[in-house]
Amino acid sequence: MHGIILAGGSGSRLWPLSRELYPKQLLKVNSDKSLLERTYERLMGIMDVDNILAVTNAKHYSDVKMQLSRYSKDVCVLSEPTAKNTAPAIAVCVKYLLDFGQDDVIIVVPSDHLIKDCEAFRKTIDEAKKLANENYIVTLGVKPIKPSSGFGYIKTGEKLAQDSYRVECFKEKPDLKTAEQYFSSSDYYWNAGIFVFKASTFMETLKKTAPVIYEITQSFNFTLQDDIDYMTFDKYPSISIDYAVMERANNIAMVKMMCDWSDLGSWDAVYEINQKDSKGNVKIGNIIEKDCENSMLYSSERLLAGVGLKDVIIIETPDAILACDKNDTQGVKSIFEKLKEIKNDAHRIHTTVYRPWGYYTVLNQGEGYLTKMICVSRKGQLSLQSHNHRSEHWVVLSGIARVTLDDKVFMLKAGSSIDIPVKAIHSLANPYDTELKIIEVQKGDKLVEEDIIRYKDIYGRVK
Repeated sequence: MHGIILAGGSGSRLWPLSRELYPKQLLKVNSDKSLLERTYERLMGIMDVDNILAVTNAKHYSDVKMQLSRYSKDVCVLSEPTAKNTAPAIAVCVKYLLDFGQDDVIIVVPSDHLIKDCEAFRKTIDEAKKLANENYIVTLGVKPIKPSSGFGYIKTGEKLAQDSYRVECFKEKPDLKTAEQYFSSSDYYWNAGIFVFKASTFMETLKKTAPVIYEITQSFNFTLQDDIDYMTFDKYPSISIDYAVMERANNIAMVKMMCDWSDLGSWDAVYEINQKDSKGNVKIGNIIEKDCENSMLYSSERLLAGVGLKDVIIIETPDAILACDKNDTQGVKSIFEKLKEIKNDAHRIHTTVYRPWGYYTVLNQGEGYLTKMICVSRKGQLSLQSHNHRSEHWVVLSGIARVTLDDKVFMLKAGSSIDIPVKAIHSLANPYDTELKIIEVQKGDKLVEEDIIRYKDIYGRVK
């Protein structure tokens, strides 16, 4: 088998912990590993590590590549040059495998789902694989545990095997009254968004249901190119796999999930998977509470105190606090969208951002300037890079910095400083066993992380 991990997405419903530039699949939720890493490990239990590829967008490419490189030095990550939803992403990945002669059964999985029982998951995939070899495109369905308006639904038809059915139709996310009707019926399942099919079956079906996407996909030849060409990819319509294929084809089957499953699509879902105290509270971080019930209190660093709270969720991060009714967490997405609308960067990025070499914290920002505290771990090293839109001024707070600036190398002690001009090729390294901390002051007309041109990087972030 081959595996495709869909590793894009903004994680808007788990704001403020999840941000556009660091979405939920990259976060460690209820584990010491990220959801992406756990997804990769789950596929490793089914197939050879060399048979797994991930597809993400340009914004997340470096982080996805860095996390998955822990499992394989030759990990394959394709980068979408622009967002076009799941149908183009899956089509390109299937074409990639076919170009190298791999007409095997493929499993397509989102990177942000939580599944703990990996053995039961493997058994589910074994059942799906049987149908895939009969030229079905298989989707996995989850038996609902309660009425929910947060999921799409699958209505099953003819029974094919013990836990396998033909799909009669797909239903959009319903209102609560309709969800209650679905829940009372034995014919409806939650749509898990996991698919199993043969590569050639998918392409043949795509040709019938979405010929425009099929024709564009045939333009790629990955035996001659490593990257996804922007001009070709940009021709795709933005459409999900559900609309492009699943709802239009007549060879769709469903296999019932035999394992636990959560898409962690909202804060109430995160509440459900965490351990609770005797009063039904989930408490993570620096928490003090009195007379609280059935609530989730999460603190990233500050003391969070709650008194007399019932059925609420409070999430604290250094730059934002979310407080909401536990039964209305789907509305968090509207807050995320409002922040985008008013151009508030709290939807995009955390004040503290972790990198493979350490982390940085944004201290202050204004028109034309940005100040950071940068901490480089022992033996850590930033990439050799340049910027087209900003200059930088570095002041060493503690430790010793090895600074490369064009063709010169400087060793700077605490109290020393250096200027990095616009477009200068430079790097910062900590060759010692103690942490290195510096203050960085950026000046320019475009102060964004995307203004980085990398030339060399020990963490594999140069394409």
